[in-house]
Amino acid sequence: MIDTQIRQLRSTLFWSFFALGIGLLILAALQTFYGLWPLRRVRQDVAAIRSGAKTRIDENFPVEVRPLTEEINQLLAHSEEQAEEARRHAGNLAHALKTPLTVITNAATARSPDLPETVFREAIVMRRQVDHHLARARAIGRRASVHARATVWDSLQSVQRAVDRLYEKVTVDIAGDKTAQVRVERQDLDEMLGNLVENAAKYGGGRVFVTVERQAPMIDIIIEDDGEGIPKQQRETLFQRGARLDTDKPGTGLGLAIVRDVAEIYGGTITLEESEDLGGLLARLSLPAG
Repeated sequence: MIDTQIRQLRSTLFWSFFALGIGLLILAALQTFYGLWPLRRVRQDVAAIRSGAKTRIDENFPVEVRPLTEEINQLLAHSEEQAEEARRHAGNLAHALKTPLTVITNAATARSPDLPETVFREAIVMRRQVDHHLARARAIGRRASVHARATVWDSLQSVQRAVDRLYEKVTVDIAGDKTAQVRVERQDLDEMLGNLVENAAKYGGGRVFVTVERQAPMIDIIIEDDGEGIPKQQRETLFQRGARLDTDKPGTGLGLAIVRDVAEIYGGTITLEESEDLGGLLARLSLPAG
């Protein structure tokens, strides 16, 4: 009697646990299927974007998946912005080169007696445009690196050594925060500071003073010279490509235009003011702190 009851109990427990196991497996499968369904939708939307059927991932996703879809959409928007910027950049370069090429072609077709002078003059114009657009293209390409960091003091010391060799009668002094870093690639920072310090050395009276200041969330790099300065109404024109106030000294008139374009690409600014200490021009370059 007892043995029969034990066998019945064992049979009941076996089928109960068997049914429980089957039920758990079914529930796990359903949970996996429905739990991962949003990710399968994300995969389908990404495939639709790749095929051109969509441009963005839908926003009606669960809260757990929404951060992923938002990041993907931001990445897509960033890629589209860069592609549009590249197309606009190529169009601007083509438009800038079209006029000098037309002038050269017309002079050659007409067998103009001053053809060599025309070719030389327009070649300089084209070189200015190419240099300017190449600087912008390099900065835009390197801007994608979120880890870009450069120490301002190291870059200034490098520029100081170069300017000392080029302008032996010019004294360049540096002061301020030696540890300040900016979110800019070192090569682009060198190019901006090189243009500003060289301009100060070239057009100043022999003294250049550079100050590095931390103005959170920016780093201000102030370049002052003891030259004659520039009238306030003429300062903005210096940022135009090819603009030069002193044509007796060598240059292409692209330095400040390149500095402003590269600074704006990284989220910075460049302004021209009057130096209270030295009496000449003061250039204030503000860049995001690293």
